[in-house]
Amino acid sequence: MSIVKQIQSAVINSLSSNFEGIFTDKDFQINQTKPEFEGDYTIVLFSLVKSLKKSPDEIGNELGKLLLKNYPELFSSFNIIKGFLNLIITDEYWITLLQKKHNDICFGKHAMNGKKVMVEYSSPNTNKPLHLGHLRNNFLGWSVAEILKANGYEVLKSCIVNDRGIHICKSMIAWELFANGATPATTNTKGDHFVGEYYVKFNDEYKKQVGELKASGMNEADAEKNAPIMLQTQQMLQDWEAGKPEVIELWKMMNGWVYEGFDITYKMIGTDFDKSYYESETYLLGKDIVQEGLDKKVFFKKEDGSVWIDLTADGLDEKLVLRKDGTSVYITQDIGLAKQKYDQYKIDESIYVIGDEQNYHMKVLKLIAQKLGFPYANDIYHLSYGMVELPTGKMKSREGTVVDADDIVDEMISTAQNHTEALGKVKDFTAEELNILYKTIGLGAMKFYLLRVDPKKKMIFNPEESIDFHGFTGPFIQYTYARIKSILRKEKLFNPEDKHLTLLTLEKEVLFNLEQFPQIIIEAGKELSPATLANYLFHLAKTFNSFYTEHSIANAETNEKKSLRLQLANMTSIVLSSGMQLLGIQMPERM
Repeated sequence: MSIVKQIQSAVINSLSSNFEGIFTDKDFQINQTKPEFEGDYTIVLFSLVKSLKKSPDEIGNELGKLLLKNYPELFSSFNIIKGFLNLIITDEYWITLLQKKHNDICFGKHAMNGKKVMVEYSSPNTNKPLHLGHLRNNFLGWSVAEILKANGYEVLKSCIVNDRGIHICKSMIAWELFANGATPATTNTKGDHFVGEYYVKFNDEYKKQVGELKASGMNEADAEKNAPIMLQTQQMLQDWEAGKPEVIELWKMMNGWVYEGFDITYKMIGTDFDKSYYESETYLLGKDIVQEGLDKKVFFKKEDGSVWIDLTADGLDEKLVLRKDGTSVYITQDIGLAKQKYDQYKIDESIYVIGDEQNYHMKVLKLIAQKLGFPYANDIYHLSYGMVELPTGKMKSREGTVVDADDIVDEMISTAQNHTEALGKVKDFTAEELNILYKTIGLGAMKFYLLRVDPKKKMIFNPEESIDFHGFTGPFIQYTYARIKSILRKEKLFNPEDKHLTLLTLEKEVLFNLEQFPQIIIEAGKELSPATLANYLFHLAKTFNSFYTEHSIANAETNEKKSLRLQLANMTSIVLSSGMQLLGIQMPERM
């Protein structure tokens, strides 16, 4: 049980024994004591004034005395400042916690809760490689899944691959027109990059043809519709939907190249999935649900035969769910896939990690599921996140200005190498050890930088800033961990003889932070925010470094102090490693 829960229980029991009435944790607040005051935790008592007919100071005095009398193992003293009851936790409590948990590699993890969650992320298109925006999506989705696992959920990681549609046909038609039979193998190009080049070639040729048609006197709208390469692409899409063998064969071949490329990138960045869905297999889903919606009068049919839902009463507008020719739209497919997920796995919650440009779409999906009365409707959750940009500005795939994930990963590893070599502390590393170290630092820097920001916020990714060994970065935490491991290789853990040690301020501060780890995991899970965890880990690393700067471990004043500080260092290393693993970040034993 966390210290806060223990304090809540002690306060409720003490109030109930001394005052008439039934008390709950909603009758008071518990906060960390502000740095300028003496204390560890503060009880806010103002909400009790009316019911108890006493001043906050009177309530605080009576309660403080009761807590010291009834819970001497937990509280050593108290003080009252302007109606706030500040409590000081005993050193014995913190030392007992340390002795019990200093070597517990499962510290912070919670028991299985019997609930199942699916987290959908990545959602790549098979006409281009993954880019920087996909990295934030992948890191966020993967980390949220791991944090939920640590909270006791059974988690399924899923991905929907956008492998069909007009955008896919654009790369296909460009390959037919310009490749002359070239392949990733013949050009020594990674498969997803190879196909992505033809998506750019399509756009270049399309703009050229539109310009020629406009020069011949056609207006812009007609030119965009009648550009020959666009007409060829639309015909290819129709041929694909009709199952034309040579088109299907080309589609499978080019998608295969892309999947090979994706697999390399996913392996490099540490992303994995338990289940992958493909739009080519799901785009027909949902049509039967449209009929069900018509029967229930949730949907209505217009004169041209198209089917709609009216969401104006919900603050939105009318939304098309089936075209007049009977073909589905994206929302139709998503309704069908949401049902398929539930039917397959009976999940308690379905989390979609999708950029905030899809906020409207996800609102519509949830509203339709609710109006249709589906049992999983209220359990659809859109984890909306802001776009990521570089200091140079936005990226555009069709213009070839997007930053490929592979390129940014390579840049991060190279930057990690330059920074590490500049410090000059890796002369005894082998070449293989150095390659692993540079990758660990580079990827760790990128992941931490992208995850330390609240998911809802847009952000600018600065590669150089992300790898600062002294800043709010992943490498700073990795360096702290490696520093601790170096200490523990030289000094072995042992149990102290004296159990009644007095903690120094910084020793207690480190323990205070360590104790919060299980609750931080709970908060990060509730908020679906790895940023909560990232901020905590940085603060813990910073606090430990302050302690280590002031107090020697190897040359501690007594053997008992040395033992305590070694245990403190060991527990810190375990929490830092466990927490960073939940962010998908590896920790180097040496730096």
